[in-house]
Amino acid sequence: MFPRTTPDRSLLRGVTQRRLGRRDALRLGGLSALGATLAACGVQGKGTPATSVDAGALASFWQGKKRNGKVDFANWPLYMDPAHPELKKFTAKTGIQVNYQEVIQEMGPWFAKVQPQLSAKQSIGYDLMVITNGIQFGQFRSAGFLAPLDHAQLPNFTANAAKKYREETFDPANVFSVPWASGITGIAYDPEKTGREITSLADLWDPEFKGKVGMMSDATELANFGLLAAGLKPENSTEADWKKAVAKLKQQKDAGIVRKYYEQDYVDALGKGEVWITQAWSGDVFQKNLSDGTNLKFVIPEEGGTIWTDNFAIPVTAANPVDALMLVDFFYEIENAASLAEYINYVCPVPGAQAQIKTDAAALTGSERTGMEQVAESALVFPSEADYAKLHYYVNFNTAQQQQTFASLFEQIVLG
Repeated sequence: MFPRTTPDRSLLRGVTQRRLGRRDALRLGGLSALGATLAACGVQGKGTPATSVDAGALASFWQGKKRNGKVDFANWPLYMDPAHPELKKFTAKTGIQVNYQEVIQEMGPWFAKVQPQLSAKQSIGYDLMVITNGIQFGQFRSAGFLAPLDHAQLPNFTANAAKKYREETFDPANVFSVPWASGITGIAYDPEKTGREITSLADLWDPEFKGKVGMMSDATELANFGLLAAGLKPENSTEADWKKAVAKLKQQKDAGIVRKYYEQDYVDALGKGEVWITQAWSGDVFQKNLSDGTNLKFVIPEEGGTIWTDNFAIPVTAANPVDALMLVDFFYEIENAASLAEYINYVCPVPGAQAQIKTDAAALTGSERTGMEQVAESALVFPSEADYAKLHYYVNFNTAQQQQTFASLFEQIVLG
């Protein structure tokens, strides 16, 4: 095994000051998630629909594939230490060179960019990409653009991945994907402002907080909370359910309870006291408290929250799929999963990494040690089984028409 060393001090930037994160790329790129959703609804995948593969099809794809000594890897900005320590370790261990490019800014534009080549069965120039569960993941899958994963070549995933990631409704049995990292959408609040604990989605509708509630402009995020507040499960919802959720959200808006529908800037509004309670991503709250010394609270509501997952996937036209699969499994080694989580601070899909991060923290001193210990102990990086049980995936779509209907329904809340 490649020797474990004391963590490089440069890695600790992620746990000693607030950094731009993967979700900031959405704001910096000038696209809201809603805009990306609407832009992509008109882009159709063309190919053979596929939500699963049989053993014959799996064997057919991988037959004759061999290791070539190279991987072209497409990811989001700000989603790995810029020094790429894990990739250097992978190359030292395997001899495989990794061309790592931060070229994915948002899912709608990314799908639109690569769809023509994939439809023509041509290479997109990448063997591995990180794509988010949601509308475009469904388009990639149903168009037959994703290679089936050979789990016989993923022993570390099999041994080390959390149970939650084997039960994904958007990709049952991980046929086409396994997680890179994930996050939780719940409620963040300032207890000094609210004067009480926040536990329920009903608190986001409470007239006591009129004009002091933040909600997200991301259609999928907004829809999930509307559905959950209406007592419905997003992953099994229908058009009739969406209309109930819209009515619930419209009630909240018309009552003047919502101050604004935010992109990434909700966390600053919360810190400044412009809002007291808001729909929020777990990683933002963790980093805000760590860097600014705030005492913001994050909770998964009693009715449930959302889990979003950014996933490794191999394009069906990849030139180096064996090398790509080796890199995927490398990140499921406990030490490598720990190293990545120490820097990015998102939910880690490998529970065993928690003990490794504690070990790494023990080798440090002062604020660096404290910061690393906070990562290891945080339920926002390592959720409990009880937390996972309350989390739901996004709405699933079977047709482009469903996507368009969904987008138009929730657009009226944010833009109307």
